[in-house]
Amino acid sequence: MFPKNCWYVACTPDEFAEKPLGRQICGEQIAFYRDNNGKVAAVQDFCPHRGAPLSLGYIEDGQLVCGYHGLKMGRDGKTVSMPKQRVGGFPCVKSYPVEERYGFVWVWTGDASLANADDIPHLEWAVSDEWAYGGGLYHINCDYKLMIDNLMDLTHETYVHSTSIGQKEIDEAPVKTRVVDGEVVTSRFMDNVIAPPFWAANLRTKGLPDDQPVDRWQVCRFSLPSHVLIDVGVALAGHGGKDAPADKRVNSIVVDFITPETETSHWYFWGMARNFKPEDKELTDAIRTGQGGIFAEDLEMLERQQANLLLFPEYDLLKLDIDAGGVQARRMIDKLEKEEQQSRIPLESVSA
Repeated sequence: MFPKNCWYVACTPDEFAEKPLGRQICGEQIAFYRDNNGKVAAVQDFCPHRGAPLSLGYIEDGQLVCGYHGLKMGRDGKTVSMPKQRVGGFPCVKSYPVEERYGFVWVWTGDASLANADDIPHLEWAVSDEWAYGGGLYHINCDYKLMIDNLMDLTHETYVHSTSIGQKEIDEAPVKTRVVDGEVVTSRFMDNVIAPPFWAANLRTKGLPDDQPVDRWQVCRFSLPSHVLIDVGVALAGHGGKDAPADKRVNSIVVDFITPETETSHWYFWGMARNFKPEDKELTDAIRTGQGGIFAEDLEMLERQQANLLLFPEYDLLKLDIDAGGVQARRMIDKLEKEEQQSRIPLESVSA
């Protein structure tokens, strides 16, 4: 199960620029496309005639045409027309609230009457000229909560990412986890360390020395339903760490939108936003390539972890202090799921 009365990142606009996109989100089969006004539409990926996926069709006059027998579907889920057929009695398919914002398409998979676009989180780095963003998408065969665990406990960097962002000081630094204003915040600070290869390269890019001690920080922020934004960076040692002047530090926001597909698979929208040299597109591409490689290192570990959990369901996993961020995030998700389930209980059942 997963919360459905919330906004998830579904896709990016380029994914349906030429033809409809079919994607499963929270167990829902959804087709995404643009109508004749250029607005994104999302309907159940199911033709009411013979059950064909509507996403295998095409767009004509802003309507989604089934590629099997030519049925035309409107953005409201109602059949508009079909060659040589009267469609007045055709059943509707489900349509979904959908918003295009910050370079992503957001979808609401639950009760449409509760959808409020104002609840989509504000992303300053996505609208400011002082920031640049580059990212990508991975499909991962594991429970989306395992990815949240991974991102809220960066201890694994020492081992999984030993040649890029990992270093032994990550293990040695104390971890602090707290819940602040509806977010789970896990922070780790490492003072007077040598920058690992990824950050050394970024120091050089900004014209800072890469062979001097730095103060490094990682501040992971989880918010419902499944978003993790991580403030990361290094500053020349002794200049204030995270609060150092801009000319003494290099920092970014690691962007992670984790969208459930099934109970054991998810869509992972990853990226990095930076506020130095935002105009340098070659640098954006280089960081995207490097970060994509780093995240790819997690893929095998997470998928094999999922396979093991399915093989050994009787094992209770340990919860250590380093797991606190993931544990708190899961509690928030579980609470939201429970609230949704209770809201769906018919009044007759409650009174009985």
